[in-house]
Amino acid sequence: MDSQIEAFWLGHSAFKLTSPNETNILVDPFLSQNGTTPEEWKKPENIDHILLTHGHEDHVGDTVEIANRTGCTVTCIVELAGLLNKKGVSDDQTVGFNKGGTVEYDDFNVTLTSANHSSSFGGEYAGDPGGLVIHFENDITLYHLGDTNIFADLELYGQLYDPDICFVPMGDHFTMGPEEAAHATGLIDPGYAVPIHYGTFPVLTGKPEDFQSDVEQICDTEVLIPEAGENFIQ
Repeated sequence: MDSQIEAFWLGHSAFKLTSPNETNILVDPFLSQNGTTPEEWKKPENIDHILLTHGHEDHVGDTVEIANRTGCTVTCIVELAGLLNKKGVSDDQTVGFNKGGTVEYDDFNVTLTSANHSSSFGGEYAGDPGGLVIHFENDITLYHLGDTNIFADLELYGQLYDPDICFVPMGDHFTMGPEEAAHATGLIDPGYAVPIHYGTFPVLTGKPEDFQSDVEQICDTEVLIPEAGENFIQ
């Protein structure tokens, strides 16, 4: 694909994105306690932004530590932003928004969409779960579905945001399994799809190869299955 973006899958639902202007973004940075994250990625440096889909610990992960160490901005649903403030992240570093809202930064913007799941952080209500549409100026659009099952609005999101790449949870048990995730991908109809939220724990039994095979039966989306720590946008 033709892009100047770097995108590294870091295991589970975590990603490191770098814009053409070298803005460094982490999405759902569950890293230090994640057995599928390569060792060299467990304590990232020079981070400008963290984007969160929802409050579960396997998505918030190392947010508090990274934010306090790097001074980065944390963007997430407003209730979760408040809970992160209670955990020690400065008010000046958190940007709380809500579903349908878009936050503009220097060379990208992020829109919060719906997701069909649950959300809590530290035993407290953390707002609704969501997905993230990340659009880089003069470049590609990425859609991280967060944790979800299939729902009809995904087709509208595909039409509205026309994402180039979708990050699709397909590990089963806590999210969609491969077949349901493939149908969700068909509703969005992106150019590419990357399977996520699999293989981290034994209960996540969905196989990315099954997801790839199911997608091939439903739509023309190309499935990319990167190794953890690999830049899959070339």
